[in-house]
Amino acid sequence: MRLSVKGKNLDVSDSVRDYAERKLAKLDGRLHEQTQVEVELAVERNPSIAANQVAEATIWLKGPDVVRAREASPDMKASIDELLEKLLRQLGHHRDKKLNRRNGRASGGPDGGHTVTEIDPQIVKTKQFVMEPMHAEEAVLQLELVGHDFFVFQNADSNSVNVVYRRRNGGYGLIEPQL
Repeated sequence: MRLSVKGKNLDVSDSVRDYAERKLAKLDGRLHEQTQVEVELAVERNPSIAANQVAEATIWLKGPDVVRAREASPDMKASIDELLEKLLRQLGHHRDKKLNRRNGRASGGPDGGHTVTEIDPQIVKTKQFVMEPMHAEEAVLQLELVGHDFFVFQNADSNSVNVVYRRRNGGYGLIEPQL
């Protein structure tokens, strides 16, 4: 495996780089020696985010297959540990899917049938607010004022509910649902 560790808006210290390389070396036995693995470490600048130490990885597998994972925590080494666990799980799922395809079975359960993973989502907070119509540019200003990563608003032009959000690589995005 060919591993590269880099920082995004951050100088990666030698100790963190060594830690990431040592931990991610555990992937070496599961990947071909020519497989490219890129790890990007970053620190979120939003003060309202407690888990601001971010570790992201991209693994380019054979053919069109790509595995990506992102983990964040208050500690960079903990983020790297969680990232490794997630990558190992995803590589295991990827391997199982390939084996099932090769054996002529549908991916899913041991008998080839699809399994349903039960998810028990828990809503821990509900927030209500009055939406006043505004333009997207005004919504971006409101986003900056509240210090969040996204802002929901009623678009004055289309009268529909839209979302503006802060993009990881800079700038802002606008989500306009179409019904």
